[in-house]
Amino acid sequence: MESMILEALNKDKASIAKIISEIEKSNSLPYRKKLFNYLESNSTHNMGFTIGITGTPGAGKSSLIGELVKIFLQEKKDLSLAIIAIDPSSTTSGGSILGDRTRIVLPVREKRVFFRSQPSQLELGGLNPYTYPVLRFLRYIFDYVIVETVGIGQNEVAVSLISDLSMLVMQPLGGDQVQFMKSGIMEVPDLFVINKCDEETLANASYHLLESTLQFIEDLLPGVAKPPILKTSVVKKIGIQELFDCITIQRPFRDRDMEKRNQLEKWVMAEFGRKGLRYFRNLPEFSKQSSFEEIEEFLTTALS
Repeated sequence: MESMILEALNKDKASIAKIISEIEKSNSLPYRKKLFNYLESNSTHNMGFTIGITGTPGAGKSSLIGELVKIFLQEKKDLSLAIIAIDPSSTTSGGSILGDRTRIVLPVREKRVFFRSQPSQLELGGLNPYTYPVLRFLRYIFDYVIVETVGIGQNEVAVSLISDLSMLVMQPLGGDQVQFMKSGIMEVPDLFVINKCDEETLANASYHLLESTLQFIEDLLPGVAKPPILKTSVVKKIGIQELFDCITIQRPFRDRDMEKRNQLEKWVMAEFGRKGLRYFRNLPEFSKQSSFEEIEEFLTTALS
């Protein structure tokens, strides 16, 4: 295990993939506990900055990521990037096409970029049950980690809870002003992208509609800054460089302790329901030195 971790830290893709496969097993807690204890003690890499990308189905999230990766490889020659792409699972067969990898063309021997698909496993919120531990592992290796969610609806905000910067990708004529206002997800992203702006008139109409909606929300929530809105087109190569510059500008990391607590609450709710969540919330504050796996192990014993 130690030699495989060292190879992974050296960006060996086969070792990274094998470790992720172990993380994604249903009985992976003992493995994850050893893995993260070792990484915490031996890794000198700064934790990777996480960019969460969500949006409606067909908005062009994967194609947009593909263009961003091209610029990244040209301009950030001393940095590395990992991508986690979640695809929907069938409610009938349980299978998943994992088609996002067909839209993102990556250089085969480029060690600075790593791609991993995950089926949603019917998890609500746009993520996979093991997205969070896989993300934490990849942060030890790569400078940036992009998480692309399943195409979402109006209230799936899970990706924003594990991202340092969250981005909502839309397409022109994605809804009227009332539709924008009633979408709970509109209050979450740090950045809005109107993609597929191949036709300028439609793109501008949607831009001004969204801008006025966000201004209305800003008036309702004093002190909340209005997120920027960018227009992009993969076909016409419009706005891609501006988007890349916007998401790679130096920013502070989100609160990792709050992130950990949010994910623990999500896990407790899924495993033990509302009764387990009440028990967890009534416990004294856990030590910040305890890892996610140590707390998971304690709660599994206490609530089983």
